[in-house]
Amino acid sequence: MHVASMTFELRLPDCHSLKDKRSIIRPILEGARRRFSVAAAEVGRADAWQASTIAMATVSSSPAHAASVLDSVERFVWSFPEIEVLSSHRNWMSDGDD
Repeated sequence: MHVASMTFELRLPDCHSLKDKRSIIRPILEGARRRFSVAAAEVGRADAWQASTIAMATVSSSPAHAASVLDSVERFVWSFPEIEVLSSHRNWMSDGDD
């Protein structure tokens, strides 16, 4: 079993309230869940209007499949013109039964 997660630091320059922020973040998280069957959540900077940290995670029997899912998720997040991706980071965990 392989667990892979990806964290994104986002800047939302056009947000002027938490309501504006939610209207941008929600479609990203729900779209990723629906299209790629990943777990997705805002994991940091929840009270900041123009910043967010979101994370996605997947579980797979092979590291190649997990990497492919995260590649697709990354392209999906980058496709939103109203956000700036400041950084992204992948984390891997394996149960050792390869």
